[in-house]
Amino acid sequence: MDLYEYQARDLFEKHGVPVLAGYVAQTPQAARDAAERLGTPVVVVKAQVKVGGRGKAGGVKLARSPQEAYEHASAILGMDIKGHTVHRVMISPGADIAEEYYVSVLLDRSNRTWLAIASREGGVDIEQLAVERPDALARVAVDPLTGIDAAKAAEIADAAGFAPEVRDGIVDLLQKLWGAFAAEDATLVEVNPLVRTGDGRLVALDGKVTLDDNAGYRHPDHEALVDKAAEDPLEAAAKAKDLNYVKLDGSVGVIGNGAGLVMSTLDVVAGAGREFGGVSPANFLDIGGGASAEVMANGLEIILSDPQVTSVFVNVFGGITACDAVANGIVSAFELLAERGEAVTRPLVVRLDGNNAEIGRQILADAALPGLEQVDTMDGAARRAAQLAATAA
Repeated sequence: MDLYEYQARDLFEKHGVPVLAGYVAQTPQAARDAAERLGTPVVVVKAQVKVGGRGKAGGVKLARSPQEAYEHASAILGMDIKGHTVHRVMISPGADIAEEYYVSVLLDRSNRTWLAIASREGGVDIEQLAVERPDALARVAVDPLTGIDAAKAAEIADAAGFAPEVRDGIVDLLQKLWGAFAAEDATLVEVNPLVRTGDGRLVALDGKVTLDDNAGYRHPDHEALVDKAAEDPLEAAAKAKDLNYVKLDGSVGVIGNGAGLVMSTLDVVAGAGREFGGVSPANFLDIGGGASAEVMANGLEIILSDPQVTSVFVNVFGGITACDAVANGIVSAFELLAERGEAVTRPLVVRLDGNNAEIGRQILADAALPGLEQVDTMDGAARRAAQLAATAA
């Protein structure tokens, strides 16, 4: 889960990372009130969206009076920034910036460890800097068992070449940043820019935080950080049912068991769909390796709740999840939806193979569910699902 800047600011403050004051406003008047409460000669009005490039898009403005903060908030609220609508702004005091730096801790998936990145050059597009001048970034591996203690923080600071007058402050800040990273089960904490003010203080002026959803059970307080208004309703409903679901733009609903099989299925559906005018998958849904009939029913219910879906492809290779359990799940889903008065009117194409495949096929044949077809091969089933989606459209 990616956090908004104001949420990252609050998390940093909780763990002792130095930040400026900040108020969140959802109306221009609330922005004006926040500027008055801060009482500083200059405040910054910053769009709160989970995407970079806010400044270039006009989503970050300096205001030299509460009235100007009101005017800037009026212009920024409702703005579209790279497909994200601005619903709130953060009002912070202006900073006397002497220098800008960059620091982060993240999950290094390629090397299966944690990684600290630091640079004396902050406030810039760090991805661009990494390409154009990779030597400007210090990358230091972090052992998860020891984390960033004083010695490791000093190693990072020295690798980045921080000046003596800020080195000790950087060492202290890196340890606090690691504290936030580890305590909150994050996969990314980033400060850009980390600034040295005119009076020599270090302040995290902007931050990004990504939390590991898989660790959510350890952090019930993280639920309050979810922006429910911005969540896709189908993804939220699937999450409530503990389903691995991602909404896509196509019209063929896809269910499979195992992430690899589902990814392959998406590719096969997209390939088959080219024959029928560019039909593509409507979702990713993995029911897992040990899914029950109930899980299958929940998955089918979610997919059929998507008005974009015009056909469904259930692709299962029976292993731990036997094909008869999947077949029973499909039958259960039809019964569940019928009880709710929601008849299944969209066609389903089912391909069962592997453990208990013959039993599963017989269960579906005996059930004679309306609109359900069985196809023996993955390619053939994908083609048929794409054809049915195109016809229904």
